[in-house]
Amino acid sequence: MLINNNVTYGLDIGGTKIEIGIFDSSLNLIDSWRVSTPTQDYQEFLNTIAALISEADKRSGQQASVGIGMPGIIDSNSLVKSANVSCATGKPLVSDLKNILKRSVVVANDCQLFALSESCGGAGDKLPIVYGAVIGTGAGGGLCIDGHLYKSKNNIAGEYGHLPASGTLLQKYNLPLRQCGCGLVGCIENYIAGPGLGWLYQYFGGGTDCTVTFVKDLRNENLIAIHTFKCYMDFLGSSFSTLVLSYDPDMIVVGGGLSQIDEIIDALPDAINKHLFKGIKSPIISRAVFGDSSGVRGAAILGKNHDL
Repeated sequence: MLINNNVTYGLDIGGTKIEIGIFDSSLNLIDSWRVSTPTQDYQEFLNTIAALISEADKRSGQQASVGIGMPGIIDSNSLVKSANVSCATGKPLVSDLKNILKRSVVVANDCQLFALSESCGGAGDKLPIVYGAVIGTGAGGGLCIDGHLYKSKNNIAGEYGHLPASGTLLQKYNLPLRQCGCGLVGCIENYIAGPGLGWLYQYFGGGTDCTVTFVKDLRNENLIAIHTFKCYMDFLGSSFSTLVLSYDPDMIVVGGGLSQIDEIIDALPDAINKHLFKGIKSPIISRAVFGDSSGVRGAAILGKNHDL
């Protein structure tokens, strides 16, 4: 099949929706739309993606390469591991889609593609080392060096959400070890992602695990909310300090729902510095330029570069 490089398709697959974007050669968004994600039936999942690509071909009047971002990883055997799209776990998604679509298809972790988007024309444009950290329903990220995703043997570099939470902080705040959906115990994601923040507020006596209520109470100077925020920022600062010590990035770009809370972004540099030794300081902290669109844009970049 003759692929036209004038356009590229990017798909951002989540546990509830799939967003597709059609981008021109300069990565300007031409069109986008969303459908629900089938998570229980693999064939239905493949058919849904095929239908989206078919519709994109009709709308663009061309046939383009496809980049896909989704939660989870493609392991060393080219098989998917994804808790949010369970029907795809253990399946050779890339090869199956190539056979169906008869064109170039490349798949990567959605948080890694967030980082790629923000390092190419986004908040970290032209900076040598950019780490993209997503704190939303989960906590994940990716590392870009000179505008390119850092590749690792198991394709898991940047998965900071599954590093262990600080034992010192667990003891300081008298918190229990929590079971993580990945199978490990005590992952930092369970304390810093959106559900983790809600859990902390409820654990300390806030009466709810709703993060919207927490933010409202924090701004009303509720004492339990203030204590929760102090604890939360301690854990978030600690986890981000590991990124600084591991990768020494020029910038950490923060995305996901919790990045929209001003108090978190404003307090983050000092929270990171608290966990770094003397002479080392937090890099620039920035919100994502492309926000919720970074994932689908990063997928388009991946698809475009892969097809060159």
